[in-house]
Amino acid sequence: MIKKAILFFTLSVVYSISFALSPYLHFGQLNSTTSEAIETVSNAITSNGFEIIGNYNPEGNMQLNVIAFTNDKLKKVTFNIADRGALASVLKIAIIEKAGKPNIYLLNPEYIFWAYLGDEMEKESVQKALTSVTSKITDAVTLVSTTPNRIGGNISKSDLKKYHYMFGMERFSDPVELKTFNSFAEGIKTIESNIKKGISNSKLVYKIVDTEKETAVFGIGLMDVDEGEAHFLPIIGEDHAAALPYEIILQGKKTTMLHGRYRIALHWPELTMGTFTKIMSTPGAIKDQFENLTK
Repeated sequence: MIKKAILFFTLSVVYSISFALSPYLHFGQLNSTTSEAIETVSNAITSNGFEIIGNYNPEGNMQLNVIAFTNDKLKKVTFNIADRGALASVLKIAIIEKAGKPNIYLLNPEYIFWAYLGDEMEKESVQKALTSVTSKITDAVTLVSTTPNRIGGNISKSDLKKYHYMFGMERFSDPVELKTFNSFAEGIKTIESNIKKGISNSKLVYKIVDTEKETAVFGIGLMDVDEGEAHFLPIIGEDHAAALPYEIILQGKKTTMLHGRYRIALHWPELTMGTFTKIMSTPGAIKDQFENLTK
């Protein structure tokens, strides 16, 4: 009886892990310089039907390189999902230099799709379209690197749909409301103008806009030395740099952002509470920076 119970428990654990998703896919290390790796990975992305829409160095650290990209199928599906689905329209890959060699980390598209799109992922048409996007980019990167290892934790699809770090903390459905403008055009103009002025030491990494649906996503580097990426990223883990940049989404006249206690925890799900408390001020600091960008 005891042996059967142990066997049942073991099989249950294996089953749950096999249907869980990890936030990152580590494609190993390339035997090249970092600049060569960036070029190689960029070529793999574009030659497989994706468009690179931005790249930058989180923290201003040249050993951390993030490439943001998308394609028409991904934009079509995600921008049709009204509840901030467009946040899932941009994929990210990080090339991180360690001991002089570049390592390749892809923010797992499937992980983000289930977290951000929720019940929409239960629809066969949505799941089919986005599964093909995931396969296309993972196959492309595998051609220039190795079979990826899943890193950063394991969360089931059902848990991702309602994810929060712990009881009482925010979920995807609890965004921070930043500002309501007089028009969609005014919102875009204001955010772009404030970034150009250098407000909050921010950097526009990418902008993706659908004027017909009046939806825009801004990927924004948090370059403030004291309160931005240079402060919190070394504490919580630079291997997860593909989580960045952080986003503001404009839908119609309203701008929102994902709450830091949700978004940071989602991308660093293995954070201990002890580590989390070291960046306790970060969610509020990001909110303040983004509020300044929408004034």
